Amino acid sequence: MSIITKPVRYAHGGVTFEAYAAWDDASAAPRPIVLIAGTFMGRTAFEEGKARSLAELGYVAVAIDLYGLGHWPADFDGARAAMDGLNADRGLLKERLLVALDAARGIGAPADPARVAAIGFCFGGKCVLDLARSGADVAGVASFHGLYDAPPFPNAAITAKVLVLHGWDDPLDPPETVLGLAKEMSEAKVDWQVHAYGHTVHGFTNPAREGMYSPDADRRSWRAMRDFLDELF
Repeated sequence: MSIITKPVRYAHGGVTFEAYAAWDDASAAPRPIVLIAGTFMGRTAFEEGKARSLAELGYVAVAIDLYGLGHWPADFDGARAAMDGLNADRGLLKERLLVALDAARGIGAPADPARVAAIGFCFGGKCVLDLARSGADVAGVASFHGLYDAPPFPNAAITAKVLVLHGWDDPLDPPETVLGLAKEMSEAKVDWQVHAYGHTVHGFTNPAREGMYSPDADRRSWRAMRDFLDELF
């Protein structure tokens, strides 16, 4: 196994973005693309590590950039302000997601542009749900401890399958928001599933989040994502 990584630059609205792509160079066989949308901190070592883990599983993984070069936050306050800006303009967020998707599809060999999925963590979990809501041509999306509020405009026809990996005690997503997402997905006739982990809060996949990280939920949710991707591809 030989994991190759490289930056992938693309532009939108006068802003240059830089994603991080990873794949196993031991084979030239075409393989599915998996986008990774990051936490409110943006594209960090956490997302790059997930990209390398997915590359080891046989995917071309692309950790996308939603803030743009020169706008990457240096601390929690900066990250919160950057996230709040995109939360306030879900239309712009959708545009950036679709541009990132196009950039990933254009990477070239060994990526197979006809087979694409997306996963996201925290704010990135909301992002991949919005990617599905946009009607983007992706096979499926998996949201890890995401945020479930729908954008303030109608969804397109959702064709992606949806996997939600949720900490049941997440204060950002109490049970009524989970039920609201289930109702939204059911009314849209989406193939959806929710895996909820008891005694688990927000950020359960990140070992750096003291008081949030859950080794059991992290392991179980990653296994569920692997099964989901196997079903898609």
